Amino acid sequence: MTAPKIFVFSPNERASECHQKLEDAGCRVVLGSASWHTPHGDNEDEMCRLAEASAALMGSSIRSSPISRRILESSDSLRIVAKYTVGIDDVDVDAATELGIMVTHAPTEANCGGVAEGTIAMILAILKKTREKDEEMKKRKWRDLALQGTYLGARKDGYPGITVGIIGLGRIGGRVAELLAPWGVRILATDPYIDKGEFARHRAEEVDLPTLLGKSDVVSLHVILTRETRRMIGAAEFGMMKPTAVFINTSRGPTVDEAALVEALAEDGIAAAAIDVFEDEPLATDSPLLALGNKVLLSPHMVSSNLGSGLHPGALWATRSVLTALGGEVPDNVYNKEVIGRWDERFGGQKLLTAAAE
Repeated sequence: MTAPKIFVFSPNERASECHQKLEDAGCRVVLGSASWHTPHGDNEDEMCRLAEASAALMGSSIRSSPISRRILESSDSLRIVAKYTVGIDDVDVDAATELGIMVTHAPTEANCGGVAEGTIAMILAILKKTREKDEEMKKRKWRDLALQGTYLGARKDGYPGITVGIIGLGRIGGRVAELLAPWGVRILATDPYIDKGEFARHRAEEVDLPTLLGKSDVVSLHVILTRETRRMIGAAEFGMMKPTAVFINTSRGPTVDEAALVEALAEDGIAAAAIDVFEDEPLATDSPLLALGNKVLLSPHMVSSNLGSGLHPGALWATRSVLTALGGEVPDNVYNKEVIGRWDERFGGQKLLTAAAE
């Protein structure tokens, strides 16, 4: 039996054990030149060449050459595109579905929980002015009353606490709500795709987006990137927010109009922002975001990167998914579930691995 080819378009340096598992199972592993740290890898022509005759594609994120229809069509035997990440915005999922190819993702607790914890850290750093106090101390200064923090929770003395608006109450947004609950803040949320009971479970008041933007002291964005969510937050949305509001984005860069964000900050339309993701990554060295001082708290798309978590659990899950698909079965983390029926017709029960390898 010919060894099935696996093209890892965006390897992760900690995933070598995953490559070994694939090779031990009888696969031939081919590595691309992108990585999580430098997501600009092979161009589309080279990607097509590397994808030829592949049974599976897998990897983290790739910016320069997203997994396009042309790349997907490079192999008639392609069964699966397995992402190490929760995000699938760099895969043409519609084309994959049309072609009968499964796309899997990895919404691991390690990844989602890391993003949620990082979001809370960003909120606290901005509201408590942690960076500013540290800077002043290192300048040998003491107690500038302008650096008083914001008290988050409601108090018995009548202080109402702040209002946090969560856009997207899924795995990450829901976890953010859980982490905020002990603080006693008021939580507003909007998400048309979850069960109504989730709002009650997370003690969040369901509102529409304009209401959330207008009433929230902190707005935190937790959506996946789709046609619907691309640039869903722009000039109009920033104009609805309080001038004292803080905006957090730990979802995907293209969900926000970055130029509109810069303008809102520069013109004091909003007070501050914490951003982990950008429209183009790595962030350009001449980006105006870098010139906004403490109005912005910036992170290089690694809020999910924590010891013992990050991409590694997702890479393990992707590896299991690939081996399952090569065994002619459907893995448990298919994103485009509507493809499963057609996939079963094409590949169901067709094993590319020997019984010993499996």
